[in-house]
Amino acid sequence: MQIKPLSKISIQGVNLEFQTLHTQAQQSPGPTLVFLHEGLGSIAMWRDWPTRLCQQLGCAGLVYSRQGYGQSDPVADVRGPAGQTGGRRHGRLSPDYMHHEALEVLPALLTALGMERPVLLGHSDGGTIALIHASHHPVAGCIVMAPHVMVETISLQAITAARDAYENGPLHQRLSPFHADVDCAFWQWNDVWLSDAFRAFDIRPELQGITAPLLAIQGENDPYGTMAQIDDIALAVPHAQRLKLPDCGHSPHRDQPEAVAQAVQKFVGHLY
Repeated sequence: MQIKPLSKISIQGVNLEFQTLHTQAQQSPGPTLVFLHEGLGSIAMWRDWPTRLCQQLGCAGLVYSRQGYGQSDPVADVRGPAGQTGGRRHGRLSPDYMHHEALEVLPALLTALGMERPVLLGHSDGGTIALIHASHHPVAGCIVMAPHVMVETISLQAITAARDAYENGPLHQRLSPFHADVDCAFWQWNDVWLSDAFRAFDIRPELQGITAPLLAIQGENDPYGTMAQIDDIALAVPHAQRLKLPDCGHSPHRDQPEAVAQAVQKFVGHLY
């Protein structure tokens, strides 16, 4: 496996950390998996899972950290009023932040790196970003783990509990090694999800634009969402495949790594 060192790339005036993965046995034209991290994630938070998965599949990969996460540029005044100065975002995230990432940042990143029709693999917020992107742009395939297509009460309860764990428990310490500015990473996610304006977030009608093969994975014990998330995906995208995993929480790739790897390998194998 050839793993290039972490690099930075400027996208819309923001420096984003990214890493590319290549297998020596990769044959062109093979798939490139683009890993889209969760709401508190980063390149480092994936640990070695992207590398191991790409090695198993014999494919290339791209991992990057969104603005405010990992070693990417932070967000100035992350709890202040939302706005932009010279194209750079500052202040709180707006309720359409996942659309901005899916329809502006991600296409610009893929273009800059010369990547066309990737296989998107997103977790949680990253899964939602993958779905939105696939609704509007051509992709070879889309794999989502624990995505959010609408806001559920269970999600808000878990995110409220995360706020308490961050302020009064161990979550701040647990997240600190993975982010240059851990307060930025946490509050930009937590504040927007618990805002009144975000309650109306709902991408289910938009999903009808997805024509690419789609695999949706959900853990049966996910505290951040119920099976309604992927069941509603299947209603909007009849060709979608669903995988419901027992003994699995919000992170299927950590809780059930073998089952997820096998499902992804089978899915990707039918694309090429």
